[in-house]
Amino acid sequence: MERVVGTVVRGLRGPIINKGDNIEQMVVETVLTASEVEGFAIQDKDIVTITESIVARAQGNYATINDIAQDVQAKFGDDTVGVIFPILSRNRFAICLRGIAKGAKKIVLMLSYPSDEVGNHLVDIDLLDEKGVNPWTDVLTEQQFRELFGHNKHPFTGVDYIDYYKSLIEEYGVECEVIFSNNPKTILDYTKSVLTCDIHTRFRTKKILKANGGEKVYSLDNILSESNNGSGCNEQYGLLGSNKATEESVKLFPRNCQPIVDKIQEVLKEKTGKTVEVMVYGDGAFKDPVGKIWELADPVVSPAYTAGLEGTPNEVKLKYLADNNFADLKGEELKKAISEFIENKEGDLVGQMEAQGTTPRRLTDLIGSLSDLTSGSGDKGTPFIYIQGYFDNYTK
Repeated sequence: MERVVGTVVRGLRGPIINKGDNIEQMVVETVLTASEVEGFAIQDKDIVTITESIVARAQGNYATINDIAQDVQAKFGDDTVGVIFPILSRNRFAICLRGIAKGAKKIVLMLSYPSDEVGNHLVDIDLLDEKGVNPWTDVLTEQQFRELFGHNKHPFTGVDYIDYYKSLIEEYGVECEVIFSNNPKTILDYTKSVLTCDIHTRFRTKKILKANGGEKVYSLDNILSESNNGSGCNEQYGLLGSNKATEESVKLFPRNCQPIVDKIQEVLKEKTGKTVEVMVYGDGAFKDPVGKIWELADPVVSPAYTAGLEGTPNEVKLKYLADNNFADLKGEELKKAISEFIENKEGDLVGQMEAQGTTPRRLTDLIGSLSDLTSGSGDKGTPFIYIQGYFDNYTK
């Protein structure tokens, strides 16, 4: 019988992971058990993905507010610290901010507006037009912002992030001044010591600050990039990609993940004879059209993956072929013509009309988004995702 199913994605239920657990063994056992119970065969080019959270849990990669504070204090001393461009998130940044505040004497908090880097809005952009405010040129004080826009609570969390972040800082007896600007250079009018908290634009921000008189300039990936008296750390990303663990600690992005994915692939090959691709994934790279939030608050979608997931798709658009190349064909003739075209397509379709409208994104970003949407961020209990048929096409 002709195959009638293409890509299949399964969320696999696994055990609760704790510090010290053998994550490689748990992933392999979960995949093999799922294969047996659900009756699917493991094949070459299948993909198993693992959420970054459980990898970090197994590694015990945690840090406390005190760990963050000590690193901030060591880098900035008694300087007034400009904390600029943080995302608006209780889960992602609030605990980090508490640690930063505990290690500082005074903070100037500079927020981007109308939204943060990933799309959380402080104010509706239409209100800027109504009030005649240009977010690219206008610098606002907290008082000016309130006079123009009042108090606005985030539609999803019900939090006024200006009041919330300010209260977290003042909780430690630290003076806090809040300003609003989208120009990194603005903060240099207040202090030359800056901690830039943006994620994907951090390299540009640091370059601008250093070129315009910034003296002590760090980003979140510089905080806890080394262990502080036995704390967790991440050599590449520091505090980037961290999540709230408790009111006093964060779980950091997992470290040194490449040996983990390679080992899982190796063991699955030993046990099944099949080459399964493996990756660790964090946030998917997609945008919510209603809330306008870009999901990617992690520094990367995937911190590690096996070699077979390198690259981008090389696909043709079926509807283009049907409407153009083979518009005069129908039924089995059309199917045969399209199948032959796919089987004989070029190894690199960049610029070809037949590939127009396909997705020129990295495989790891696409698969990470698929995995993140499948596992969710709540109580599904499926930290492992098993994907079959992803690399198939119409001819398989």
